[in-house]
Amino acid sequence: MLNYPIINPTIINIGPLQIRWYGVMYILAFLASYFLVRYQIRKKRLNIDINTVNDLFLFLIIGLIIGARLGYVIFYNLPFYLSHPLKLFAIWEGGMSFHGGLIGIIFSGLIYIKKHRVNFWVIADLIVVTAPIGLGLGRLGNFINAELYGRVTNVPWGMIFPTGGDLPRHPSQLYQFFLEGILLFLILWWIKDFSFKKGTLFCLFLLLYSSFRFFVEFFREPDPQLGLIFSFITMGQILSIFMGISGLILLYFRPEKEKTLK
Repeated sequence: MLNYPIINPTIINIGPLQIRWYGVMYILAFLASYFLVRYQIRKKRLNIDINTVNDLFLFLIIGLIIGARLGYVIFYNLPFYLSHPLKLFAIWEGGMSFHGGLIGIIFSGLIYIKKHRVNFWVIADLIVVTAPIGLGLGRLGNFINAELYGRVTNVPWGMIFPTGGDLPRHPSQLYQFFLEGILLFLILWWIKDFSFKKGTLFCLFLLLYSSFRFFVEFFREPDPQLGLIFSFITMGQILSIFMGISGLILLYFRPEKEKTLK
């Protein structure tokens, strides 16, 4: 068994304001994504105005926050929030869903792209290869917060988490950090310059992430308010199945011809 490295989730207190590692991870993720998208635009010599990218990322941040919160509410704890509707806005108490955040990003991106007549598939491919950075950093934030830990285990690297009882558990946040963060980023970044039909990278992201997430869910502790659905599957696995199916459908039905970028 390994000792859980207790790290103060709060970096610094400034009066009533707290700067926490989890929030810093989000900031670092968006900064990394922003600069890597700009790097790709320059390298590929794409005719995309940098101001378009600036405004788009603002839309994506808003879409992510709204989508992640609503996704958690709807997919994971709807009865509670129906009984306590004001708690919907208490995002500082936790409760964000990746699958909901992805839906929010897609919808906010579509709204912006339609308005500015930018090609969806080109932008999606540019951004999605950077998404694993945010996923990986987010899981590190979960690990520091000692939340979303794994199921009870007897493997040598099991850890006793402060809020996880007296038995060692899988450090599933680190599994996700490696698979959904490091490995997924290396794969997508490596193949990003291959000669693919537009939108392929976006579809591959959906397929690969859903596969990694489905696998890790076997080691991750199910949400206590839901448990195992039908006694054998988690909500995260159900959402990942739909995500993977969506990736396959989009991979097959993407349009052959693309509109010209601005």
